[in-house]
Amino acid sequence: MTDENTNDQLTFQNPVDRFPSISPPKQDQPEPGLDEELEPKADRGEQSYRGTGRLEGRRALITGSDSGIGSAVAIAFAREGADVALSYLPEEEEDAQHVKSVIEDCGRRAFLFPGDLTDRDFCQQLVDQAVQALGGLDALVNNAGKQIAVEDIADLDDDQVTETFTTNIIAMFRVSRAALAHMPAGSTIVNTTSIQAYEPSPHLLDYASTKAAINNFTKGLAQQVAEKGIRVNAVAPGPIWTPLQVSDGQPKDALPEFGKSTPLGRAGQPTELAPAYVFLSSPESSYVLGETLNVNGGMPTP
Repeated sequence: MTDENTNDQLTFQNPVDRFPSISPPKQDQPEPGLDEELEPKADRGEQSYRGTGRLEGRRALITGSDSGIGSAVAIAFAREGADVALSYLPEEEEDAQHVKSVIEDCGRRAFLFPGDLTDRDFCQQLVDQAVQALGGLDALVNNAGKQIAVEDIADLDDDQVTETFTTNIIAMFRVSRAALAHMPAGSTIVNTTSIQAYEPSPHLLDYASTKAAINNFTKGLAQQVAEKGIRVNAVAPGPIWTPLQVSDGQPKDALPEFGKSTPLGRAGQPTELAPAYVFLSSPESSYVLGETLNVNGGMPTP
C-alpha cells in the first residue's frame, strides 16, 4: 500500500524508486493464489490511483479481476467512472470481495461472477450475466491467465498444456465472441499478453506460446471489427509482482531476484499497468487499434 499524497500516478517521480525494489522471500501458494496472502503486498491502486473521469459511464467486464493486474485495472476503471463486472475463480472470493468494496467506495457498481473460464458454457453465461447486470457492455478486458513454471519439456504434461491454452487463449476467443454480440460502436477490447511473447523463458514454454498467440489474436480481431467502430488492443506486462508468481508461476529460488534484471532494476506493481488499460479503453486512443502496449520496465521488444 502506498501513500496517496506522495505516490499517486499523477505525481512527478523517478520511476527507478517510485516503488521499492522488492526481494520477495521464497513462498508458495496453491494455485491460483491470493493477493491477501502475498508477501510483500502488491500495490493495486487502492490508495495510489487517482481517476480523472476518462471512462465515465462505461460498462466493463474484466476477467481475472480479483487480484494482481486485473484487480488494479478494475479499481482504476472504477476511479475513472466505470461500472465493473468481475470474473474470477470461486477460490478467489476473498480477493474479489475486497476489490468489490473498493469499487463501491468509489461510488461505482461492482458485480461478482465466479466461475471457470475453461468451461465453454461459463464463458457465454458470464457475458450474458454481465450484460444484464451492467445494463449493456462496452469495455472488455481479457486478463485471466494460467502460468506454471516447468523446467523441462519432458515434465510438461498434456493436461497442463491444454489447461494453459484453454485458459489463456481459447477462453479469450469465447468471451470476445460472446461480448461482441452486445458491443456498440465505440466499445473496446483490451487483452493481456506478456513480455513472454517476445522473450520466452525456457521454463514457461506453454505460457509464453499462448502470449504470442494473444498478440496475433489481437491484431487480427482488431482488423476484423474496426469497421464496426470497435477497437481491440493489448497490454504486454513485464515482471509484475502478483500472486501468479508465487503459485508456481516462477521457480521458488528465483523469487528474491524477481524483476531485478529490468533496466529499472525492479519488478513492477499492478497499479503501474492500470493506466495503459485505461488509455486503450478511453476515447483518447480512438486511432489506436491492433497495438500491443509494452509496460515492462524497459525490456526491449520488437
